[in-house]
Amino acid sequence: MGKDVMVMDRPSGAGAINVGKVLAGGLLCGLLINISETILNLAVVPADMAEALKARNLPEIGGGAIGGFVAFAFLLGIGIVWLYAAIRPRFGPGVKTAIIAAVVAWLLAYAYPSLGMVFMGFFPMGLTIFTLVWGLAEVVIGAIAGAWVYTE
Repeated sequence: MGKDVMVMDRPSGAGAINVGKVLAGGLLCGLLINISETILNLAVVPADMAEALKARNLPEIGGGAIGGFVAFAFLLGIGIVWLYAAIRPRFGPGVKTAIIAAVVAWLLAYAYPSLGMVFMGFFPMGLTIFTLVWGLAEVVIGAIAGAWVYTE
């Protein structure tokens, strides 16, 4: 054989993701995202959204779509807290790491698809930028809350 191989062992259970806490923190994160989205869409931008949809000859957002958005927000929350748990050994526990996880999720789940809709002419830039900023705030707050719940 002659070649030395460095093997890095970690104690049993060290670094393992606590799935139960990911689910608990993720559901809290998703709940906060859902509450924020409800406020945004029912109280802050309903007229602007209706106008944007009407200008593009699109129907109002119905119950089926809303149900999908609610379910996706919970899955997104779980994904954010899972990402937090996964990067926590490298960046350490706490708010900074939760914000990193939130920003990554925001870029992939909010910014990329939303800006794609703008570039294709499906939604106006102003409304999209406003909702992106709102979305960044909601995922950061949700991630911090979910990270608070998460322990290994």
